[in-house]
Amino acid sequence: MNPERRQTFATAAAALAAGLAPWPVQAADPQPVPWPKNRPTPPLALPALDGPPWDLASARGQLLVLNFWASWCEPCRSEMPSLELLAERHLAQKLAVVAINFRENEAAIRRFVQQTALTLPIVRDVDGAAARAFGVRIFPSTVLIGRDGRAVFTVTGEVDWTGPQARRWIATWL
Repeated sequence: MNPERRQTFATAAAALAAGLAPWPVQAADPQPVPWPKNRPTPPLALPALDGPPWDLASARGQLLVLNFWASWCEPCRSEMPSLELLAERHLAQKLAVVAINFRENEAAIRRFVQQTALTLPIVRDVDGAAARAFGVRIFPSTVLIGRDGRAVFTVTGEVDWTGPQARRWIATWL
């Protein structure tokens, strides 16, 4: 087995061991699920692929789209261009998209970035703790964080973030 394929299987096995779906189960029509009002937003501090560590507390005042993904996840890869466009279109409105990679090694992430020319900031959920804290079990999963630092909703599955449906979800918070 070649090393890249071995890494994919190892990552999938780690996801299973963590109680997460190693391959996403695509919802027919992903819809936002409101974040429970009595559930606090978990703290989040993760190493960045490039640059200093990133933490949720320092991003207060921005509207954040946290996208949990992995390079072995086809819907995750398909969704990335629309997330890039979302970030570009709403930069002036202080919307930021942060790509949170699930348990892949740095080489696999860099290979993906090089192949796709991804420019979103990438942080690493090295041990899967961030995914667990946010209740992520299927990839991709996206959490909207309001300017006050509180989680607003979660969407499970691939979304066209430039489409009319997603624009409606985000418009209220811009």
